[in-house]
Order: sequence, then C-alpha cells, then structure tokens
Amino acid sequence: MTLILHTCCAPCSAAIIEWLLCNGMTPVLFFYNPNIYPQSEYILRRNEVVNYAKKIGVEIIEGDDNYIGWLEQVSGLEHEPERGARCLQCFKIRMLATARLANVRHISMFATSLAASRQKNIEQIAQAGHWAAAHFCGLQFFQKNWRKGGLNEQRYKLLKENNFYNQRYCGCNFKSQNI
Repeated sequence: MTLILHTCCAPCSAAIIEWLLCNGMTPVLFFYNPNIYPQSEYILRRNEVVNYAKKIGVEIIEGDDNYIGWLEQVSGLEHEPERGARCLQCFKIRMLATARLANVRHISMFATSLAASRQKNIEQIAQAGHWAAAHFCGLQFFQKNWRKGGLNEQRYKLLKENNFYNQRYCGCNFKSQNI
C-alpha cells in the first residue's frame, strides 16, 4: 500500500519511514512546510529530507515554500501560544495540501511526521488530518502515535546514525522569536 507522508524534517521522519516500510507500506514523502523561517532554515531541513530519501530510495516531492501565503493564512493568530490556534491553522494548511496531493496521485491514505514531535499537540494534528481528508471522497488520514512503540527511541538512534541536523524549533517565525 502506498501513502503520502507529509514530512516536516529528517529527524522526525526517518523512524516513521522505516516503520512504514517494515509494515508493508510505501511512503511517498511530501515536504511541504511554508511555515519554516528563515529561508536558510527551510533549505537546510529540505536538503536533509531530500538526501535521506535518496539514500534509502524513497520518492520525495517538494511542495511550494510560499512563506508569504502562509503568513496570510495565519494572519490574526500571530500572538497565539505554542499549541494554540495558530498551530492548528498551520497543521490544517499543511494537511490540506497533503490531502490534495494524495487525491491528485490517486493515493487513498496520507499521514504526517508532525505527530512525532513531543512539542506538538497530537490531538490538533489528528484533527487537522481528519479535517483535510474529509475534503476528498475516499481519502483517509492514517493516524498513529509515532511517539510510542519504540519509535521515539528509534528516532534518536537514526538521528545519530545519519548525523541529521536537529532543529530546536518547529520552524515558525513566531515560535523562534517567542512572540
């Protein structure tokens, strides 16, 4: 079974990709993160994922990095706290783009590596994923707690083995400046 895996970064994605492959699923990676600021951070994270995908032979698609468009879509939520309404809106933006790609590619399921981060609200991610899936007939959001079942430990093992750049913030300009 093929699914689209929205991927936020290599450290969060590697163990998930490994798990999917070991469980009979073929992930098509979708790097779509217009929230990442500055551009140099975006490029660094994108390159890590692209290089890892090439290393393991997994297809990767890069979405646009329209930061200005993302800012417009979160306008009015700039002062929301981490895990607040801005994060939910950001997840919805990224999950809808992922669902749209799955629909165009005639792939019936998608997931996200966002749920691997302990910094993120897993319920918000699930809400955004199911919301996005509901926009397309027959599309399902594959919801899994990627923090359990040894995956968090595997994440750190793969991070070290691959010498991944391990960022310290989600990429959001508002989070990095602690607005």
